Amino acid sequence: MPDPKAVNSMFGRIAGRYDTANRVLSGGVDRWWRRRLVAAVRRHHPGTVLDLATGSGDVAFAIARGLQPTPEIVGMDFCQPMLDQAELKRKATGHPGEKSVRFLPGDGLNLPLPSANFDTVTIAFGLRNLADRPRGLAEMRRVLKPGGMLHVLEFSQPSPWFRPFYYFYLRRLLPALAGRLTGDRDAYLYLGDSIGAFPSRAELAAEIAAAGLEAVEAMPMTFGIVALHSARKPAAA
Repeated sequence: MPDPKAVNSMFGRIAGRYDTANRVLSGGVDRWWRRRLVAAVRRHHPGTVLDLATGSGDVAFAIARGLQPTPEIVGMDFCQPMLDQAELKRKATGHPGEKSVRFLPGDGLNLPLPSANFDTVTIAFGLRNLADRPRGLAEMRRVLKPGGMLHVLEFSQPSPWFRPFYYFYLRRLLPALAGRLTGDRDAYLYLGDSIGAFPSRAELAAEIAAAGLEAVEAMPMTFGIVALHSARKPAAA
């Protein structure tokens, strides 16, 4: 499992170039992935949303812009430089819906939040970085209201035919390109290693169910390199 101090330091170093790197390295497909996440959130009309590992706020802002009425949104991350980037982004865009977003520091393994407080919890490309996934998933379940929804957008294991091409890009090309964009090649070597070690869709679905969530679904995207997992906290919980 990842070392929290190393992960925090890594994201702190690349915070200023994080968004640019995401756009370039994904070929812009990350925007489509977020739109699918927002559509999944919209189906349940939440009044309160927690976006964990919010980073520079892309998911939190996308939810604020994409849902009417705009829910109350908390974006939480344990890396302060990333939260600083989120605040700068809010000032730059000035979208009225984004005023509903509050950014707070917090550790996904010990959320400084009351139980049964949110209709929806989202986490995009952050579950992979938790030092203890079962504990993190248990915390997400704890802060959800009974009947509330969890949505996990995360890298996954690609389709077998696409795997050789994907891992060649991930392990050979991406670190070199990312090094030029961010000045931190090592951060993106970690990215490739963490994706390679991450569970398959079926394995992650089993972990989510083991955390006490039900109706777990997994939707693969882009040849399976990313998956959107959705699950519900039991109404009687």
